[in-house]
Amino acid sequence: MVATPIGNLEDITLRAMRVLKEVDLIACEDTRLTKRLLDHYQITTPTISYHQHSQVGKIDFLISKLKEGKNLALVSDAGTPGISDPGGLLVQAANREGIKVETIPGPSAVVAALSVSGLPTDRFLFLGFLPHKKGRETLVKEIVESKYTIVFYESVHRIIKALEQLQAANLNREVVVCRELTKKFETVYRGKVNEVLEKLKPEAVKGEFVVIVSNK
Repeated sequence: MVATPIGNLEDITLRAMRVLKEVDLIACEDTRLTKRLLDHYQITTPTISYHQHSQVGKIDFLISKLKEGKNLALVSDAGTPGISDPGGLLVQAANREGIKVETIPGPSAVVAALSVSGLPTDRFLFLGFLPHKKGRETLVKEIVESKYTIVFYESVHRIIKALEQLQAANLNREVVVCRELTKKFETVYRGKVNEVLEKLKPEAVKGEFVVIVSNK
């Protein structure tokens, strides 16, 4: 399990680069995105796609390679694999077969956002991406009522909607919204929900977002 940069290509460990060079095969969410990273560091290891739409047969194929004695690296499009992506299913399958799984730690958007938030981080709940429809309103209510700092991902298409839903649910705690972490246009918005909305709306809302809601 190899963590890769969430934006800035310099955010990769020496160990991660060594492992990506040494393994026999790299399983990627999107081989085209991973190729940019590999090309940047002149890594020529073969890649294979493995993503949320991959069938059981793809897991079986990767497990068969591991059982043959091949070494496999799993990477996500960005950050630490297995966090809000299907990497966990492959790990479960490997564990069932008694195959050793190692972690090469590194970048994570969740941790990066928490580190710059200035909000309480001794205890927090990570919700991944909020559901598009079913269960979304219930989850928003739980966020508003939570006693813990809450962290979740949101897409460019729903970030305004998410904040408006929190506002409509009478959230009265500080919110931090991180946009494009580690990238050229990295921006961190802080304040009450209405204040963050005012800061976001005048701009062309683009990029990837991590939202953190304070526990008080």
